[in-house]
Amino acid sequence: MSQIDFTISSVGSTDIGLVRSTNQDSYLCDSKRGLFIVADGMGGHAGGEIASALAVVNVRAYLDSKLVPYLQEPKVNIGAAAAIVAESINYASMRIYERALEEPNLKGMGTTATVARLVGNSLLIAHVGDSRLYLIRCGYIYQITTDHSLVSEQIRAGIITKEEAENHHLRNVITRSVGYQEQEDVDSFILALEVDDLILICSDGLHGRVSAEKISSYCRKYGALAVDQLISEANNCGGDDNISVVICQIRV
Repeated sequence: MSQIDFTISSVGSTDIGLVRSTNQDSYLCDSKRGLFIVADGMGGHAGGEIASALAVVNVRAYLDSKLVPYLQEPKVNIGAAAAIVAESINYASMRIYERALEEPNLKGMGTTATVARLVGNSLLIAHVGDSRLYLIRCGYIYQITTDHSLVSEQIRAGIITKEEAENHHLRNVITRSVGYQEQEDVDSFILALEVDDLILICSDGLHGRVSAEKISSYCRKYGALAVDQLISEANNCGGDDNISVVICQIRV
């Protein structure tokens, strides 16, 4: 595998928003590890908060114990490395599920998880739920992940339009979550990076309120420092959910 030619700077933050009484989002923004995570928890009482925090802690631990040693081997296959990143989400799912069995008041808790790990000149992405990862390149924004939500599935099936989905009463219902069961179907991607790419990972507290075009505009103007502006924009649009944003900037 080629050596890492890029440096990566990153900024991350989370905000409770203007309506919720607790923040059930968790995130990791670790340029040293090249590891970035956003998790949006769900569940009664403190369940969502616990699930998202467990997701971040266990994904990081799994990758430290499995991926880091693998990357030291003489021959590294990028596909195998991507599989380890995907496996980290199911490791976290198992741990969250076990915690819920130990504490019945946490039964049914779960979380989204969008994980990005820099390896060489590639970004390895694993994803469950409706948090999103965007690539902003040459002034254009691309949604890399697919939302695992009821309205997204209906859009893809042609049942409703994107415009109808924006105010749909079931738009917050997700069809996959981490921790609701021991194993989940994890989406996995390998993204070849280019200099000056911006990677943005966010919970639906941002993308559900602020358009992709406006997200791109802020990022083009402020780079990784757009995090605070985007959170403020989401709050200006109602702030009815927790908001988490991580932005990574690729440099030589």
